[in-house]
Amino acid sequence: MVNKYLFNLKNSLVNLFSSIKKYIIEYLLSMPREVKYLLVLLVDMIFCIFSVLISFYLRLEEFQSFGNTFSPPVLITSAVSLAIMIPIFLVSGIYRAIFRYNGISAMINLTLTNFIYGATFFAVITFIGVQGVPRTIGIIQPIVLFMSVLTTRTSARILLGNHYRLKIKKSSLPQALIYGAGKIGRQFAFGMANSSEMNVVGYLDDDVRLHGRILNGLHIYNPSFLKEIAKKKGITDILLAIPSASHDRRNQILANLSKLNISVRKLPDLSDVAFGKVAFTEVRELDIDDLLGRREVKPNKMFLSKNTLDKTVLITGAGGSIGSELCRQVLKNKPRLLLLVDMSEFALYQINQEIRANLELLKISQDEEIEVVPLLASVYDEKRMQEVMKTWKPHTVYHAAAYKHVPLVEHNPGEAVRNNVWGTMVCAEAALQNDVENFVLISTDKAVRPTNLMGATKRLAEMVLQALNTATLSDQSYISKKKNKASISRTCFSIVRFGNVLGSSGSVVPLFREQIKKGGPVTLTHLEITRYFMTIQEAAQLVIQAGSMGTGGDVFVLDMGEPVRIYDLAVRMVELSGLTHITEKNKKGDIEIKVTGLRPGEKLYEELLIVDNSKPTIHPRILRAYENYEPWEQLKVLLHSLKMAITVNDVPLIRDLLKQLVAGYKPNDKIVDWVYLEQERQAAGI
Repeated sequence: MVNKYLFNLKNSLVNLFSSIKKYIIEYLLSMPREVKYLLVLLVDMIFCIFSVLISFYLRLEEFQSFGNTFSPPVLITSAVSLAIMIPIFLVSGIYRAIFRYNGISAMINLTLTNFIYGATFFAVITFIGVQGVPRTIGIIQPIVLFMSVLTTRTSARILLGNHYRLKIKKSSLPQALIYGAGKIGRQFAFGMANSSEMNVVGYLDDDVRLHGRILNGLHIYNPSFLKEIAKKKGITDILLAIPSASHDRRNQILANLSKLNISVRKLPDLSDVAFGKVAFTEVRELDIDDLLGRREVKPNKMFLSKNTLDKTVLITGAGGSIGSELCRQVLKNKPRLLLLVDMSEFALYQINQEIRANLELLKISQDEEIEVVPLLASVYDEKRMQEVMKTWKPHTVYHAAAYKHVPLVEHNPGEAVRNNVWGTMVCAEAALQNDVENFVLISTDKAVRPTNLMGATKRLAEMVLQALNTATLSDQSYISKKKNKASISRTCFSIVRFGNVLGSSGSVVPLFREQIKKGGPVTLTHLEITRYFMTIQEAAQLVIQAGSMGTGGDVFVLDMGEPVRIYDLAVRMVELSGLTHITEKNKKGDIEIKVTGLRPGEKLYEELLIVDNSKPTIHPRILRAYENYEPWEQLKVLLHSLKMAITVNDVPLIRDLLKQLVAGYKPNDKIVDWVYLEQERQAAGI
């Protein structure tokens, strides 16, 4: 305890000394040039008198008593020295040299000036003579004075020059203010003191008690005067260090900063630094929550762990955006076995490596060992999926595998139906036949009154699960392989529907960031296009929680908050990057926002409910919807026809069957399937 106290005291004293030293140097450098001249002349005069006293000591080999120190010989010699030194030093121009730039020419001029002074003083004291003054003083005193003056000039160059050169160098760097003078802000400022990437010039803080104070040599400013401060100091960046700020206050701060054309970023979390995920001095982009102004709801740990803790969990599409985040969230709840299924070798390799690295960080003890098994498989490969589920008998399946990119799906309809619909049906039947207790389908808001094929296939996948849930146990399509029908346990099918996930592949936020970095243009398909948004982490947590509340055939809808106009999001990102967007009124802006037109299958607005009859659950962000669907006996007949259509790639028939199956499906574009169009051209001889 004592050693810790002494260590903290030592650090405090070192910081205090450093702050005082920095303050003195800054004060000296900020003086008017004329004041600096007078100050240096005064110092030279003091050294002139001091050198006389030292000369008498060296000559007489003893210090004079207080009475003799300013005896007439000493006073006369001092007066003679000053009378000679002042005019010679002034005329020589040595005070016109800025000490921090003292080079060889300045040193030569200083030496020559001192030689002239020494010769004149030597002539007066040694040749002419002064009563009571030893003649050798004429030799000793000029040497002592020269050494004294040379020492002051060299010291000034070392102390002031290095500091001034560093100041000049830092003035060319981005000038930053840290918003928040707390622990994170202080440590970052200390770590960036000698940075070659950014110059931290002060703090902003909402605490009025701190305004005007100096912390480790940096001023703490009132955010209300940020506009004036930014203009005076050339501020280019604001770094947020306000982890304890309320959600509303954070939104208010960002709204105020977006008006100033200053780049706004954030400092890393201390937990990320502690785990070695980022360097302490690494500045990060604003979180998506910051851009959207969303309020995060803390997950319910009971719901998170109900179907995952000490369970065997299988995740399809594990290498995708949603699937990989589900893997991370499930891992935190310590399953016994985690099965990663993906058809992409590279994606599966990446998530497997990440999960194993996370296991090391979590330092799972031996009695809590988690087994991770990566499995290459296509979800519509019935034999492979049966093989996987029969081998490990998972307790919970999260079905995230799907083709989700709207334009690509429009261009490849047959594969989309095969993957999104048949992949879901194959996995669901395998789950039924292998006693899986919970099966959760990750769906999308595009399944509601779809205008695109992706939405239609996802709605049909939902209908498959709803129909299977109510199918009779005697239905041979999924229990024919069971020898003992009485032992069949029902699988609880749940569907979780939500909107756009920021941070996923194809998300607009990373796209906009990259476009802004390149100087624009930022592209969007329509000025009025709006979307629901949620962070990928929050979506994965809510999927797990919703799945744990399922009773069978449930369609859960996640509360996505208010829809966001993509144009407004683009403008906000441009402004928080410290730039302006080009408009009719501001043609000299930095970034153009360019409208490219709606893509195939894309619509302006998304919906989360087909019929507005949802009911709340015990979770504030999860609703339960009630959607109509075809009974399994009728549905499987139409599904068989659909399967025949995709086998021969009959795209018009595929679209017609989807219209029959999916209520509200109204494709608003002509057929754009690449293979179908090329076959049509070849058949026409074009």
